[in-house]
Amino acid sequence: MTNAPLHALLEQAATAVASVRGGRSLDDALGRVPGELRPGTQALAFHALRWLGSAEVVLRGLAERAPPPAVESLLLVALALLWPPAAMAAKAPAPYPPHVLVDQAVEAARRRAPRSAGFVNAVLRRFLREQDARVAAALATPLGRWNHPGWWLDRLRADWPNEWAAIADADNDRAPMTLRANARRTTAAHYVERLAEAGLAAVAGPGVSVQLERPVPVTSLPGFAEGDASVQDASAQRAAPLLAAGLRPGARVLDACAAPGGKTAHLLELADLDVTALDRDPARLARVGETLARLGLSARTLAADALDPASWWDGEPFDAILLDAPCTASGIVRRHPDVRWLRRPGDVAVLAETQSRLLDALWPLLGPGGRMLYATCSLFRDEGEARIDAFLQRHPDAAVAATPRSPGHLLPLPDNRASRPAAVAIDDPAAGDGFFLALLARHHV
Repeated sequence: MTNAPLHALLEQAATAVASVRGGRSLDDALGRVPGELRPGTQALAFHALRWLGSAEVVLRGLAERAPPPAVESLLLVALALLWPPAAMAAKAPAPYPPHVLVDQAVEAARRRAPRSAGFVNAVLRRFLREQDARVAAALATPLGRWNHPGWWLDRLRADWPNEWAAIADADNDRAPMTLRANARRTTAAHYVERLAEAGLAAVAGPGVSVQLERPVPVTSLPGFAEGDASVQDASAQRAAPLLAAGLRPGARVLDACAAPGGKTAHLLELADLDVTALDRDPARLARVGETLARLGLSARTLAADALDPASWWDGEPFDAILLDAPCTASGIVRRHPDVRWLRRPGDVAVLAETQSRLLDALWPLLGPGGRMLYATCSLFRDEGEARIDAFLQRHPDAAVAATPRSPGHLLPLPDNRASRPAAVAIDDPAAGDGFFLALLARHHV
């Protein structure tokens, strides 16, 4: 992690958690952390946000009144780190011995809010003395047991009545580090051999996917700088092959919400295509260019709004369109543990409306016989199956493509089960992210 003292990391993690509780993303918060402290701060903040609900319930029972925000966030981080592994569905190991953590949290309090050091010490030591009872009481509450907002759990229950509990538990696990071998340069099996030579254990999955036994910095990956591999979740890797299947060389393809460029690059690794990568955010679009440059690939990049084709479309139909639409990101909570705390109940309807508008705006750009792949990294049916059902009712010239089969909703569970019985399940023992994929074909009416 880092050689920085633990109290310094606790201070930074507390600031990051306070930022998330105030409505800002963890990425924004970590961007303000000094570089040498960022890896350690991220690790602590991730852990704290995974068990934030449990920590909040416990703190309410230990403190008669809410402490000042700077002290409260430090206590929440410390309590989450003290949460016993036996009470975690994911069974993560305890990051630090309790006495070390309490000592360093008190030191952080002295630096963060000097008058609060005694209070922090008293709260944490009381928790350790009463741990069994406090943990049992927290686990008896929905927030303390599941570590998700109540509205989120209600939606999961409604959408996935048989799987919701397993999904909620999976959200608190660590996501695997999955790679995509560059099909223009290597195969998954060969890249696994190269990883083994570098002392990194991995297994080849479906297609060009490779799963590492444990995460490592990308600088440790052989050939990464030269473009031999990229980091991309197994579920996300299913998008490009679905859309690329059957496309002729030189086919015109639009990646409508392209940043940061993983799916754009995967398309170009699979086939010689004329790709336009579009994104409304110029800064994020720059990342697409950087990704393609590292991989030795090229595409036309365009900073524009997909909802306003009249401002950028040249009138020539596309053979295929990839719409990786903005969504709640409810399927990638393992990788972004702040998402569940940042979202609000009304966000689902707002984003679903945007998704429908994007589908309607881009559909006319598709030539007859063309295909559009609609994708979201969401578990909520309103952002997946319901969007496509409503779209098909509005557009009689659209149908779900018969081949290749669309998987529908993919759940972040060990068998990566899909919502459609016809789907081909990933044969990787570890689950990919929660995702939705639907391939649509345009025909004459």
